[in-house]
Amino acid sequence: MHDCPLCQSNDTHHYFEDKLRQYLECSNCALVFVDPAQRLDAQAEKAHYDLHENDPSDAGYRRFLSRMAEPICQRISPNSQGLDFGCGPGPTLSLMLEEQGHAMELYDIYYHQEVSVLDEEYDFVTATEVIEHLYRPDKVWQQWLNLVKPGGWLGIMTKMVIDVEAFATWHYKNDITHVIFFSHATFEYLAERDKLELEFVGTDIILLRKAQ
Repeated sequence: MHDCPLCQSNDTHHYFEDKLRQYLECSNCALVFVDPAQRLDAQAEKAHYDLHENDPSDAGYRRFLSRMAEPICQRISPNSQGLDFGCGPGPTLSLMLEEQGHAMELYDIYYHQEVSVLDEEYDFVTATEVIEHLYRPDKVWQQWLNLVKPGGWLGIMTKMVIDVEAFATWHYKNDITHVIFFSHATFEYLAERDKLELEFVGTDIILLRKAQ
């Protein structure tokens, strides 16, 4: 079995298998993850992302992202500074937050590669539909914690695992760029380990606050 890519535990076991991939589960942090041998290489991964059509003027897309924008705006101070991590080719959440008076920076491994923004600290960091794509969530998670000021917020949007029965028919796992899947238990593990306040908003918004 492979070590967990999030907590590095070697206590992992078979979780599910479909026609395309095998999925493992970590007994320590409850992360479900694709067998690393079955992940795409960087070129194939980017080619898949290039097919996305995220238009900032699309009202439906804005409604989708408002499920992150609204709870974040309720918790941060006016004129806060934020980073949209993994913003993709058509940054939209950042525009919505700028419209609310916040200053935003962008980072994306493929589309906005200005690494200098990763040397700063922010009042909040958002990552919408990002975490399920990470090959090294352990490193990126620590990076996110380093980017957030004490008392600041990390906002994550991702669909979460319920149980293996639901997983079997779950459309979310069928996206070949989705390689890790969190559950409530996984975020609870991280919050306890890293001393973060944790809030679940709806079914797919996770808000974590760094200690002061």
